[in-house]
Amino acid sequence: MKLDSVEEESVDGPSLPIEGSPSTLEHDFSKILHGLSCQESGQGNAKNVILKDLGALIEAAECVKLFEGSRRGESLRGMPEILGQVAKALEKFAAPPKEKVEGGDGHSEVAEKATEVGLLFLKLLGKVETAKSSPISTVWKTVLRHLAGPVYIFATTHRLRQPWTSLRSQHVADEVLSLLLRVTECSSVTGFLCGENEDDPGRFAAVLGLLKPYLNKESWKNNPAVKHVFSWSLQQVPQPWLSQHLEKILPPSLLISDDYQTENKVLGVQCLHHIVINVPAADLLQYNRAQVLYHALFNHLYMPEHHLIQAVLLCLLDLFPVLEKSLHWKGDAARATPHCHEVLQLILTHMEPEHRLLLRRTYARNLPAFVKKLGILTVRHLKRLQQVIIGYLEVYDGPEEETRLKILETLKLVMQYAWPRIPCRVVVLLKALLKLICDVARDTSLTTEATKSALLQEATECLILLDHCSRGQVKGLLAKIVLSCEDSTVVSCIRKVQDSTDVPSNDTYDN
Repeated sequence: MKLDSVEEESVDGPSLPIEGSPSTLEHDFSKILHGLSCQESGQGNAKNVILKDLGALIEAAECVKLFEGSRRGESLRGMPEILGQVAKALEKFAAPPKEKVEGGDGHSEVAEKATEVGLLFLKLLGKVETAKSSPISTVWKTVLRHLAGPVYIFATTHRLRQPWTSLRSQHVADEVLSLLLRVTECSSVTGFLCGENEDDPGRFAAVLGLLKPYLNKESWKNNPAVKHVFSWSLQQVPQPWLSQHLEKILPPSLLISDDYQTENKVLGVQCLHHIVINVPAADLLQYNRAQVLYHALFNHLYMPEHHLIQAVLLCLLDLFPVLEKSLHWKGDAARATPHCHEVLQLILTHMEPEHRLLLRRTYARNLPAFVKKLGILTVRHLKRLQQVIIGYLEVYDGPEEETRLKILETLKLVMQYAWPRIPCRVVVLLKALLKLICDVARDTSLTTEATKSALLQEATECLILLDHCSRGQVKGLLAKIVLSCEDSTVVSCIRKVQDSTDVPSNDTYDN
């Protein structure tokens, strides 16, 4: 049947049966469904006519008759199933296209469609809400099971700011989601997806089932919204509910993270990170999943994109304890897996020649966490760490000086964990710290006084700690400098080191 004939029947025929039988409603909604499904044949105002007819049908039909189903075999079918199919067709109709149409604003057209579809969903959910108060029929529960998934996907697709949304479509989609939560008696999206009591299994499995055809290697880019719906929904599901869906969520997350576009890589890594922190280690170690995750993340460290590096390093830091459990179960008493050493070695290799400020900040921001993770085993990387620390302390990092502050934090941790190896490095570290203090004291850039004060304080604390590690060598070396130095700021820092307490015993730093 062509769309023209569908439109004529829907307009001229008995399409508004206020007191019609369920079979008549089924027939009318089936025609609407057929018209919505004919995407290729719909041109001009054809779809608008169908949407108007659908809105009129929903408004005219009585709640009980709208949701009544007929027995066919052993399952309840009829209107609940047809309404679910209509909801799926509407969600697909409002979905953004694969690419923006050249020479036109395809995204604005999507926003208009989404607004119209959202208003229809509000009408339909309003009918469900009204039917809930009816003591006669409980078929609305069946209808809601069919509607919940497609309506949720629609709302999630359009409620946040995206290239295909407008303020109006976002507002309508947000209203749809709010009404959906109210009708399903859920206090939050997490409750909607996971269930809010033992009798409610949640709807995350149903949502994944609807997304599954669009989350394979061949089709996941056909709808640019699918990855955002999947990612956002996944991150609303915490432990312990996530582990039961691991087989369904891990492959798409890996697929998205393996894309050539940095935006998709970051999105996929964020999904993997949520999985790592919300799925038990035993499940991640099963079938070697943790190793697969590690290798997928490690390969991203070669990409010179600071947003991606930041996401990957945070995920790896949470993955290391999972990998360690595997060694502990095998009887290995090592404090850290070889994976942490491998990652730190690569980070330090990349840090030395790196000249891009954003990447330097990203590496420096995460370096203290790796030193804390390795503890005394940091001595394996001490030579490379020393080169990186000295090199990064020499370079101005902008008004906030985030890099140099993080490098000073790293230096303090290194001296605390690896103090027996520090005395032989006193001179080179002392020169680097004094040079930093002098640079900050003479700094006439846009750096705020608060930042300068923080740098001087951190550098002074490093000098005090260096003196403790070297059993007072630093105080002796500074004694001559203070006599010839004319800068009051530098002298003040040296005085604080000289006035520091006596050298503690070695076991103070022994971990």
